[in-house]
Amino acid sequence: MSSSTDAPDDMDTMHIQLHVEVESGSEPIPMAPAKEVTPGTLQRHHATASSSSSSSSSSSCRGSATSMAPFVATYPPLGQVTQLQDDNVTVHAVLQVPAAPDAAELWQLALWYLADDGDGDGDGRGSWTETEFVPSPPHSRPVDVHDAGEGTTRLYFRADVTARSSLSFTVKFRHRSSGTGDGDASDGGWRWVQSEQGSGDGVVIIDRRPTRDDDPEDLPDLIHDCNPALRWRRHLSQTPRTRLWSVEAPVDAARHDVSAVAEVPFGFPWGRFLRWFALVRQSAAWLAPRHGKSTLQLDKDALLCSFLSPRGKHLVFLGVGGVGGVGDVVTLFRSGESGRLILHLQNDGPGPGVGTALVAVGDSLESAIAAVMYHARTLVKPAGISAEPPLEAATTDDDDNVQPLWYENWYDGLGYCTWNSLGQDLTAEKVLQALDTLAENKIYVSSVILDDNWQSLDRPGQTQWERGWNDFEADPQAFPGGLKSLVDAIRSRHKHIHHIAVWHAMLGYWGGISPSGPLARRYETIAVPRRDSLDSSRPAVTSPLTLIAPSDVGRFYNDFYAFLSARGITGVKTDAQYMLDTLLPASARRALLPAYLNAWNLATARHFAADRAISCMAHAPGLLFRGPLARAGRFATPPWRSSDDFFPDAPAPATTTTTTAAAQTWHVWANAHNALLAQHLGVLPDWDMFQTDAASPWAGYHAAARCVSGGPVYVTDAPGRHGAGLVRQVAGRTARARRRAGYRGFGEGGPALLKVGAFHGRAGTGTGIVAVFSLLVDARPGDEGSPRRVAEVLALGDFPGVAAGRRYVVRAYRRGTVTPPLEAAEGDGGPLLTVELGAFGYDVLCAYPLTAVGSPASAGHGGEVLVANLGLVDKMTGCAAVLRTGVETRENGTVVVEATLKTLGVLGIYISALGEMSLMDDFMVTILGQPVPPHTVSISKQDGHVLEVDVETAWDEMGLDSGWANEVQVKVLFSLEKR
Repeated sequence: MSSSTDAPDDMDTMHIQLHVEVESGSEPIPMAPAKEVTPGTLQRHHATASSSSSSSSSSSCRGSATSMAPFVATYPPLGQVTQLQDDNVTVHAVLQVPAAPDAAELWQLALWYLADDGDGDGDGRGSWTETEFVPSPPHSRPVDVHDAGEGTTRLYFRADVTARSSLSFTVKFRHRSSGTGDGDASDGGWRWVQSEQGSGDGVVIIDRRPTRDDDPEDLPDLIHDCNPALRWRRHLSQTPRTRLWSVEAPVDAARHDVSAVAEVPFGFPWGRFLRWFALVRQSAAWLAPRHGKSTLQLDKDALLCSFLSPRGKHLVFLGVGGVGGVGDVVTLFRSGESGRLILHLQNDGPGPGVGTALVAVGDSLESAIAAVMYHARTLVKPAGISAEPPLEAATTDDDDNVQPLWYENWYDGLGYCTWNSLGQDLTAEKVLQALDTLAENKIYVSSVILDDNWQSLDRPGQTQWERGWNDFEADPQAFPGGLKSLVDAIRSRHKHIHHIAVWHAMLGYWGGISPSGPLARRYETIAVPRRDSLDSSRPAVTSPLTLIAPSDVGRFYNDFYAFLSARGITGVKTDAQYMLDTLLPASARRALLPAYLNAWNLATARHFAADRAISCMAHAPGLLFRGPLARAGRFATPPWRSSDDFFPDAPAPATTTTTTAAAQTWHVWANAHNALLAQHLGVLPDWDMFQTDAASPWAGYHAAARCVSGGPVYVTDAPGRHGAGLVRQVAGRTARARRRAGYRGFGEGGPALLKVGAFHGRAGTGTGIVAVFSLLVDARPGDEGSPRRVAEVLALGDFPGVAAGRRYVVRAYRRGTVTPPLEAAEGDGGPLLTVELGAFGYDVLCAYPLTAVGSPASAGHGGEVLVANLGLVDKMTGCAAVLRTGVETRENGTVVVEATLKTLGVLGIYISALGEMSLMDDFMVTILGQPVPPHTVSISKQDGHVLEVDVETAWDEMGLDSGWANEVQVKVLFSLEKR
C-alpha cells in the first residue's frame, strides 16, 4: 500500500458491517496469545445487547474476584432472571480457584434454593433447601472459550432440582481441608457468593405457556389499581406471541402559547414485578437506559418502560405523539408514590388534546417492544412527509464522460471525522495535514466529515450557543479558497476518499442564523425564544434565536444543499436537531418542527440520498415520531446517532458516570440498550466516532463495539496518534482495493459483562455473533492480567440466529481458538461456554454453522468431516466479509469450499480432520480460478483445525483484478480419499 499523495487510485478501505485491540505506528495489537492481525468492519443487521441480568433464556452468569481468590459463575446465572421451559433445572457451576494438583478434591459447593408452590406469583413462600453440587462429567461441562487466569484452575459442578413455576437460588463454597462447618472464610468455613463477590440470588422462571391473542386477561387485569378514567382499546398485534392495547388520556389546550401539562395516574404493572427497564430523556437531546428491581423509580421522564412479571411475561409501555407526529400531545412516563406508573402529558395544540400510550405483553422483551413500535408506525404514517412535486431528473453538462461505478453505500467504508481529532478550531490546512498523516500511516479512509466550525459565523469570541451562521460559504479566514478548493485538494491528494460530508446544525448553527448576515437578507426569518431545561450541563442562553421562517425553510435547505453539492460535498451530518423541541412558544414548536423536518428530508433525498445524512441529537419524542418512523420505507436507511458523544478525555456531561474510564463503558452500554428502540426506527444506529490511539486503554474496546453496532465506523484520531494495527482489524481493502439488552442496571450487583448480539447471513445458515465487554473499570485499564476479572457462562442459544438441531463451532476473535462442534438444542440454551475478561476486556465470539462432507458410510475413508467458512479471521467481525459460501463433495471424494468475499484479508476455513491431512498433498487453493502461492496457505497457530489463506497477500503477488464484480472468489479443494 502506498502512502500520502502516492496512494494508488484503486486503494480504498471498507469496514465490514453487520444487520444490526494496539501499539504505536502500524504495529498489531498484542493478543492473548499474541498474533499478527490485519485489516474489516461488518454490518447488515442491527445489533442488540444483553446485560448480565437480562431476563431472557439467553442470559449468562457472572462472577468476579481477585486473581487468586475463588469465585463462582453459574448457569442459570446468579443475580439475574432466566426463563426456561423445563421444570427439571440443572444448575451448572464453574468454580475458579488457585491452581493445585488436587484442587478438585479440595473444594465443595452447595446450592441453596427456594422452589415456589406452583402458583407462579413469586411471593417467596416456602422454605430454603440445600443440596450439594456434584462434579460435572466431561461431556456436560461448559467449553472454555477463554483460559482461566494465570495461577488458577476451573472446577465444574452441577446440581439438579425441580421447580414447578419458579426457583430462587444462591451458592456457597468452601475449602474442605480447613473446616467442615459454617464459619469464617479464614478458617475454611462456607463462603456465600453474595458476600464474596456481590452476586445476588439467581431467579429461574418456568415459562411453558406462550402468550396468545385469545388469552382471557384484558389490560386492567395486567395493571393493578388501573385508573378507570383511562380509555383503552385492544388491537391486533403484528408480532407473534404478543397482545396489544392503546390507552388514551385527555389533556387541556395550550393557553397563551404555553403548553398544557397533565399527570394522569396509570397503575402498578403486574401488581408486582421482578425487574423494570426504561429509556429516559437523559437530556433534551439524548435517550439513555435505566433499570431497577421491584419498585419503579425514574429520575427522568421515560419514553419507553418494560416490566418483567413473576411468571416471565414482559409488559412494555411506549409513549407516542409529539409535534407534527401523531398529534400535538407528547406522552411520557413518570413514577409516583410507591412506584406507581404515571402518564405525563404535554399538549402544544390550541385545542384540547389526547395523550396516547401503547401497551404490549409478550414472551420476550424484544417481541413486546416490536409490538408497540410496529403499531406506532401505523399511527405516524398518515402524518408522513408532506407531498412535493416530483423531483427533476439529475442532469450533467458532460454526459459523454459519465462512467458506470460499482454501487457502494458510503458508510461501508472506514470514515474520519475532525471533531475530537482537530476540535472546533478548523482550518483547511489542518484538515489536509490530518488526512496526509492518516495516509502516511497507511490508514486509507473512504469518507471524511468536516465537523463543527467550518462555517462563517458572527459574534467571534462568544460561546457556540450565541453565534449565528452568516452564509453558505466556509469561513474565509480558515478556508481562504472556500469549500470547493478544499474538496478539490482532498480528492487530488487522496484518491481513496470518495465522500466528503459537512456538519451543520438543524437550525443553521447552535445560535441559529446571524440576524444581520447574508442569509438573513436572502431568506425570511423569525425571532424565537428558546429554553434548554432538560440539559443543565450546558450554559443557559435565553436570547431569542433568529431562524429561517417555516414558509421559506424548504427553499433555504434546497439552496444550501445545492450549494454544497456543486462544491463536491456528498453528505451532511445534521446536528442539534433537538433544539426544535426547546423553542419556547408552543405555536413555534408546532409550526417549525414539521416544516424543518420536511424540508430537510426532501433536500437530503434530492441532493445526497437520505443514507448520506446523519441525524444527530435527535432523540426528542417529536423528532422520533416525525422523523425516523415517518421516513421508514420511504427513503434509504439513514444513519442515526444513538447516544451521547464519545468523550475520550472526560466523562460525558449528561451521564451517570463520574470518571473518564467509566464513561467509556457507559458509552457502549447506552448505545447497546438504545438499540432496542433504534432497531425499529428504520435507521442505521451510529455509535459515534472513536480513537485508535495506541496509548488509549479503551481503543480496542470501542473498535469492537463499532464493529457489532450495525452502523458506520469512523475514527477521530489526533494527527500522528494512530493505531494502524487496530484499524486493520476493523477495515480492509476491497477487491478493487477501495465494515441483546435486558434488565440489568449499569454497575448494579458488582462486576459484569455486557453482551451485544448481531447476525450476518441468511436464517438457518448465517453466523450468530456475541460481543462481550467487561464493565470493570476499577483495575488497571487495558491489562488483561489485572487483578480483577469477570467470568460468565453463556449458552450457545445466546447467539442470535442459532437454529436448534444444527451443529456449530464458536471462535473467539482475540484468542483465535475454536470450540469443538456443538449442537444447538431446543428449549433451554444448549451447550455452555465459559468466558472471562479483565478490566476493559472485550472479545467477539462468532457461532459458525457446520456442513458435513462425506458420511459415516464412507468409514473406509475416515467418515464424516465437518467444515465451516469462518470469514476473515484477522477482522473482528470478519464473518460479514462473506457474501456467499458453497460446499460441494464431488464423486471422486474431492471437497470444494467456495467462499465469495467483499474485502481482502486472511480467510479461515474450519476442517475437523485438518490434523490428519497434508497441506502439500491434499489441498489446492485458487483465487478467481488461479492457484495461490503456497506460502499464503497455512494452518492457524492458534487452532490446528483452521486452514488460513492470506487472500490479500496472494491477491497482490498474483496481480489479480476482480473486474466489475468487485468480489473475490476463493476455492479450497481437498481430498477425503487419502484419509
